[in-house]
Amino acid sequence: MTEVTAAPATAPVSPATTARVLAEAARAVDAPDLVLAVSRNGVRTVHTGGSAEPGPVPRELMAYELGSASKPYAGLLLARLVAQGRVRYEDRAADLLAPGLPVHPAVRRITLRHLLTHTSGLPGLPADFYPQAVPRWSTDPYGGYPADRVVRAFLRARPRHRPGTRWRYSNFAVSVLGHTLAAATGTPWEVLLHQQVLAPLGLVATRVRPGPDGTDAVGHRRDGAPVPALDTGGFTAAGAVRATPLDLLTFLEAHVGGAAGSPTESSLAAALTEVTLPVLRRGLRHAHTHTLTWFHHPSPYGPVLFHAGATLGQQAFLGFRPGTGLAVAATATRRVHRADTFVATAYGVLTETP
Repeated sequence: MTEVTAAPATAPVSPATTARVLAEAARAVDAPDLVLAVSRNGVRTVHTGGSAEPGPVPRELMAYELGSASKPYAGLLLARLVAQGRVRYEDRAADLLAPGLPVHPAVRRITLRHLLTHTSGLPGLPADFYPQAVPRWSTDPYGGYPADRVVRAFLRARPRHRPGTRWRYSNFAVSVLGHTLAAATGTPWEVLLHQQVLAPLGLVATRVRPGPDGTDAVGHRRDGAPVPALDTGGFTAAGAVRATPLDLLTFLEAHVGGAAGSPTESSLAAALTEVTLPVLRRGLRHAHTHTLTWFHHPSPYGPVLFHAGATLGQQAFLGFRPGTGLAVAATATRRVHRADTFVATAYGVLTETP
């Protein structure tokens, strides 16, 4: 499925106006540390704040845990490897992970595309994940479930639905994608991501592990108590990325053609285009649209692509409007809760401002 929707023309918005919009939006979010950042055709405006006293490192230069907002990085990596001819979207994951190993017929049919687009039929997490995770749910639920266990859980899985027939969000599936790409290329996931995505885009402040002391933002529970840095265990591809808000803008600018322009390397340019194209619909009357890796919604100013994420004590939001040069990145250091306004606020900046 391909959609092309032209965004309506809008008058230029000054950085001062953008700054006022961000300051107003920030008042709706309660968090120890908050960063709202906007890029308009490469011109950046950043608002920082929060209830905590600022530390020695400016908030916009701290690395924040992205949680599920890591998935667009995994999607761009897959799209680039496909553009290079190293894998295909229709390659079967089990054949790449364990050639010749007997698996359930439904598992045998799961492709790389199914894993990335949450249509594999796999659950959100493996069934045997919960017994080891529940006792430490608020401190370290993932660290005790390593990569080999994720792969074994996949190979013995019994998908709930025939692959390609239903959409169900799955950290399990995207994690399996990461291990599959590592197996297919003979390259560890962290190295592969750096070589194919982070280094080519100049994302020098983006990583999948905690950095030097004092460079990572500290997450907080709802009551304000600090939480330890996230250990994603074997679920790296689904949620391990950490980045500064400025690096997040650089990542998003590559998708909309920001200050540095579109990448000249052909496979990367092709991948950046590929991940913006709608590929499926879901929900009541198929009202919700998705690309390979981004949620895709309409707005008064044209379509928006976005992804949010949360960890034990942090939240992140990434979004952009294709063809308009507008990108929005937001981070906060408080655990999500029922009445949380962070995602709605960041989404509003993306969809409701000219």
